Amino acid sequence: MPKKGRVKKGKKPHKNKPTSRKYSKYKIEGNKIVREKFCPRCGAGVFLMTTKDRVYCGKCHYSEFESKK
Repeated sequence: MPKKGRVKKGKKPHKNKPTSRKYSKYKIEGNKIVREKFCPRCGAGVFLMTTKDRVYCGKCHYSEFESKK
């Protein structure tokens, strides 16, 4: 006998997940894959966040500021 209060559930509906944003950091030029800025301290694989006036590494807190012109 099934227990009282237990509700049998079916499968969940499929939800499309957004694509990873890491692919926006690479560009294809001819037969080469060109990467955006990497952190000079952390090395390859750690991207720098870019804003209008600076670039920033979230791992080691390295930042470069753009000069005002």
